[in-house]
Amino acid sequence: MSELRDWAELLRVSALFTVPGDVLAGAAASGRRPGAATALAVGASLCLYEAGMALNDWADRDEDAAERPHRPVPSGRIAPGQALAAAAVLTGAGLGLGFAAGRPAAWCATALAGTVWAYDLGLKHTAAGPAAMAAARGLDLLMGAVATAGPSAGHPPAGPSAGATVAAPAGAGAGPSAGGTAGAVRRALLPAAALGAHTYALTTVSRAETRGGAWGGPLAALGVTAVLGALVGTDGRSGPAARWRRSGPAGALGVPGAPGTPGGPGGLGRAVLAGGYVVTAGRPLVHAVLNPSPALTQRAVGGGIRALIPLQAALAARSGAPVSAALLAGLVPVARRLARKVSPT
Repeated sequence: MSELRDWAELLRVSALFTVPGDVLAGAAASGRRPGAATALAVGASLCLYEAGMALNDWADRDEDAAERPHRPVPSGRIAPGQALAAAAVLTGAGLGLGFAAGRPAAWCATALAGTVWAYDLGLKHTAAGPAAMAAARGLDLLMGAVATAGPSAGHPPAGPSAGATVAAPAGAGAGPSAGGTAGAVRRALLPAAALGAHTYALTTVSRAETRGGAWGGPLAALGVTAVLGALVGTDGRSGPAARWRRSGPAGALGVPGAPGTPGGPGGLGRAVLAGGYVVTAGRPLVHAVLNPSPALTQRAVGGGIRALIPLQAALAARSGAPVSAALLAGLVPVARRLARKVSPT
C-alpha cells in the first residue's frame, strides 16, 4: 500500500485531473462532437503528462535531495532508474495512443513528448522554461482539436445544431467541418493561447516556490488571471472574444441563440466558471504577493494547478460545449479532496 502511495506522489495523481480538460477544451473548439479519437487523445495526454512527472523527479533528483528530500526519489522510496523507466514507458504509451488517434494527433503527441523531455532535461532552468511549459499545454489542447476534427465526414457538428438541418449563410462555406484539421487548429488557437498564458504565469511563480521572496511573479500571474477571467467569462460584443464566439460551431452556422453567440444562453454558466477560476488561482496569489514566503508561494502554485480545471471548463463553455464544461466542473471537488492527500506540486 505504501508503494502505491509512493508512485501516486511521484506521478502527482492529484494533478492528473487537470489533464483531460486540455483535450476536451480542444475538442469543443474544433466544432465537432467528441468521439473515439478524442478518447484516445485523452489517454495520450494522460500518459505524456505522467511521463513528464516521472522524468521531472529523475532529472531533479540531486536538487531535490537538498531542497525536497521528502520526495520519493531522493528519499529512496523509488529508485532513480525506476522513475526513468516509468517516464520512457509512459512516453511510448502516449505516443502509441496519439498515433492511434490519427496522423494530426500523432504529430501533436510527438511535439508534446519532445517538449516535455526538452523541458525536464534542459529547458526547465533557463529563460525558455515557462514558454516550454506553456507550449506543452497549448499542444495538448490542439491535440484534442485535431483528433476530434478527424476527416470532414467524421462526427456531426457539436452544439444545438447537431442533428438538425441548418442552412448556412451564403459564403459561410461548409459549416464547422470546413477546412478540416486546418479549421480545427484555427478555432483552437485562442483557447490554446489562453491556456498557455495561464501556464506561463504559473511556471514563473513556481520557480521561487522553494526559496520564496519573489513577489513580482505572483503579481504578474494575478494580472494574467484577471485578464483571462474577463476573456472567458464575459460576453463582449467586439474584439477577440467575440470573433472567437463567431468562429465556433454554432456561430459558423448562424444559429440564433446558440451558446457562444451574442444573446445565447450559457452566459451565467461561463461567468460562474470564470469566477471559480479567478478565485481558485487569484486568492493564493494575493497571499503570495503580500507575503512571498516559500509556503505561500507553494500554495499559489497548487492553486494555479487546480485552477486549470475551471479554466478548461470555461473554455469549453465558451466554445459551445456545455456538457463537456459540466463534466470538467465536476472534477473540481474531486481534485481538491485528492490534493489534500497527495500534493500536486
